[in-house]
Amino acid sequence: MRIVVAEDLYLLRDGMVRLIEAYGHEVVATAATGPETLRTLLEWKPDVAVVDVRMPPSHTDEGLRAAIAARAELPGLPVLILSQYVEQLYARELLADGSGGIGYFLKDSVFDADQFIDALERVAAGGTAMDPAVIARLLAGGPSNRRLEKLTEREHSVLGLMAEGLSNQVIAQRLFLSESAIGKYTTSLFGKLGIVDDGTNNRRVLAVLAYLNKD
Repeated sequence: MRIVVAEDLYLLRDGMVRLIEAYGHEVVATAATGPETLRTLLEWKPDVAVVDVRMPPSHTDEGLRAAIAARAELPGLPVLILSQYVEQLYARELLADGSGGIGYFLKDSVFDADQFIDALERVAAGGTAMDPAVIARLLAGGPSNRRLEKLTEREHSVLGLMAEGLSNQVIAQRLFLSESAIGKYTTSLFGKLGIVDDGTNNRRVLAVLAYLNKD
């Protein structure tokens, strides 16, 4: 894969570059500020980008804004966002176009090399990859979205794992159920969330978006 890494901290940026290349992927460019990130993404059109939320010049959400602007110019551009904090708004804004290819990981999770690279590859393939710590934090808050309140406890578990970007096969393994049972749960929760298969929408992405919109 051709990857862009946008991170203002040199040691973390260099560490991610070395890690990514150790797994056989190519880092074609790096960036250290919000404006530089946008220019780099539009120039290189990578297979996937790793982008820090907070970058110079103001260290607020320049990285996130650069990623959103780049996806507006390059629809579906895969982006894995990194943050120090759990903020579902970040992932929610990126998923708003319903096209997938989005991940949201905490910086601490980068140190789990296999998990980080697996998430990067899922995002590059057009899927979603939410940090398990983020999902746990959202679950702890409890549902307030009325549509989510219709889901059974098992359906909530399936949706939480779906939000991590896991396939039905892996979800089945995690929950010690058959893949066909997981298929039935996903069909049921899609119905309860009002998500129909119209041949164009990524239903899993829309379900994750509904999950993130619980507040």
